[in-house]
Amino acid sequence: MEKRWVLKKTTDKEAVKQLSSALNISERLSALLVQRGIKTFEEAKRFFRPSLKYLHDPFLMKDMDKAVNRILQAHENGEKIMVYGDYDVDGTTAVALVYSFLKRFHKKIEFYIPDRYKEGYGISYAGIDFAIKQGASLLITLDCGIKAVEKVDYARENGLEIIICDHHRPGETLPAAAAVLDPKQPGCHYPFKDLSGCGVGFKLAQAIAMKRGDSENTVFSGLDLVAVSIAADIVPITGENRVLAYYGLKKINEKPRAGIRVLFHSAGVEKNGEKGSLFFDREITINDLVFLIGPRINAAGRIEDATDSVRLLISRDDDYAWKLGKQINELNLTRRDLDTGITSEAIEILQKDKNHRDKKTTVVYKETWHKGVIGIVASRLIEVFYRPTIVLTRSEGLITGSARSIKSFDIYDALDSISHLLEHFGGHTYAAGLALRPENLDRFIEEFEKYASERLTDDMMVPEIEIDEELYISDINTKFFKILKQFAPFGPGNMSPYFQTRNVIDTGYVKLVGKNGSDHLKFSVVHPDHTGGPLPAIAFNQGHHFNDMRTGRPFSICYHIDENYWQGQTTLQLRIKDIKFD
Repeated sequence: MEKRWVLKKTTDKEAVKQLSSALNISERLSALLVQRGIKTFEEAKRFFRPSLKYLHDPFLMKDMDKAVNRILQAHENGEKIMVYGDYDVDGTTAVALVYSFLKRFHKKIEFYIPDRYKEGYGISYAGIDFAIKQGASLLITLDCGIKAVEKVDYARENGLEIIICDHHRPGETLPAAAAVLDPKQPGCHYPFKDLSGCGVGFKLAQAIAMKRGDSENTVFSGLDLVAVSIAADIVPITGENRVLAYYGLKKINEKPRAGIRVLFHSAGVEKNGEKGSLFFDREITINDLVFLIGPRINAAGRIEDATDSVRLLISRDDDYAWKLGKQINELNLTRRDLDTGITSEAIEILQKDKNHRDKKTTVVYKETWHKGVIGIVASRLIEVFYRPTIVLTRSEGLITGSARSIKSFDIYDALDSISHLLEHFGGHTYAAGLALRPENLDRFIEEFEKYASERLTDDMMVPEIEIDEELYISDINTKFFKILKQFAPFGPGNMSPYFQTRNVIDTGYVKLVGKNGSDHLKFSVVHPDHTGGPLPAIAFNQGHHFNDMRTGRPFSICYHIDENYWQGQTTLQLRIKDIKFD
C-alpha cells in the first residue's frame, strides 16, 4: 500500500538552539524534544528523568474521598468486597492490582471477571447477582461502569453499593454510585485525563495507602501491572503515564512477578544471569508488552475465561504460575489460528464486494466468526484497506462488533452519532465495541458510511508516516542512539521517532530473508556523497524492492533506529518502515 511521508516542521528554531546548548546535545535531538513540547532545561529534566514525586495527588480526582471512605468503612465493618473488571488486559491488570492491594489488609474480598460471551462488556446483571449471592455489600468496578446507569440502580435496589473506577467517556447521565472515579467525567479537575483503567485503580490504591499511612511500596509494587495496561490499551505515554510506564518497566526488567516471567518465557524471552541488573536476556520495552504480553493475557478472555489471567498475575506460587502460563500460551496459539483464518475470510469477502472499493468505511459481518478475535481482525483489515473498520458477528441474539479507526477519524463519535441504532457501545477515539439488533444492520452500515463520507477526504484515506527528522547516515552513531534511547518509553504522544534519509544505496549485499525466502530485505546502506556507514538495515514485507535495489539505484528510506541482538553482540540497525525509489 502506497504511503505518504510527511516531514514534521519545527518552527521554533530559537528554542531548538537554546535547548541544544543547555543540554549539550545536537540540534537534531533538541528538535525532537521541541516537537514534543519540551523547550526548557527543567522540562527536559522531567522528561529524561521521570520521578515518582511527579505523580499527582490522587485526592484531586473527583469522588476519591468518597471512594476511600466507603472502602475503609467496609473494612472496619467486616463487609465483603467484590472487585469487578473487564476481561481485556486493562481490566484484568486493574483487578489484579486492586485485589492484591486490598487483600493485604482486608481478607473478605473476591474478584470477578464477566464472561465475554454470556455477559458481554462492562457490568452485567449476572455479575451483580453473583456478588449479592456471595454476600458482598460493596462492588468496585475497574475499566468499566461509567455508562451502567440502570445496572447500578439495580444493584443499589438489591443492597449492593458500587464504586466505579473507569477511564472511558461518560454518557449524558452518570450512574448513581457510591463514588465515580473517572478523570473524564464532568467536574473532575484531576490534572491528567488519559489514565488507563488500571491507572485509575492505581490512584485508588495510592489514595487508600495515603489515608491509612501505609508504605508507598505497597502501591508501587503494582506499577508493572500499570505499565502493561498502558501499553496494551494504547493510552498516551505522556505526563503521569510516562512516569508510571517508566517505573513499571523498571520493575519488570529488574524483578518481574511470576506471571509476567512465565509469559515472557512462553514468548521466547529467557532469563540471562550475566545481564547486569536486568532479569531477562535484553531490556524489555513497551513494544514487548504490546506484542508479547498483551495478546497472551487477552487470549484467556478471548477464547475461554479471563479469570485465569488474573490468577496468573496475582500468583506468588511459581509452579502454579507455570501451569497457568502454559495453558494461556496454548490459548494464544488458538487465538492466532482463529484471527489468521477470519482475517483471510474477511479479506476475501471484501475483495469480492465491488461496492467496497468506492466506500470510505469497511463493515464486514459473518455470524459464525469468533467474537473473541474480531477486534484483532479489524486492526488487520485496516492494514490492508486503511479505512474505519467494523467487524461483526452474532452473539446471544445480537450482532456484536469491534471497531477500529484511522488517523483523524474518531470512531467513538461516529458510533455516538448513530447510537439510536445500537443497543450499547463504548470505547475510545480509535477503538470501540458495539451491539445492535439484526434488523438494524443494513441501516447502521448505511448511516456509518454516510457519517464517514462527510468527514473523510481522499488524502485522509492514504496512510501517512510522520517523519520527525531528516538525517544523513553520518549522523547516526552510538552517542546519538544513547540519547535517543532515553526518549523511551515510547507510545502515543511520544512515538519512537521516524527518520528519513534520501539518496542512499545498498552496498551490494542485499538479500531476501523470511519464512518464505522472499518476504523481507536485509541489506546495508551508505550515502555515496557523504561519510558514515555502512549501516545494517532490515525491511519487513518489502521483498518486492529486491530487484530495484540490486541495480544500485539510489532510494530514500524512512526508519526507526534500534538495536539488533545476535549471539551476544549488540549493534545499531535501521528498521525500515518504507522505501521509495526516485
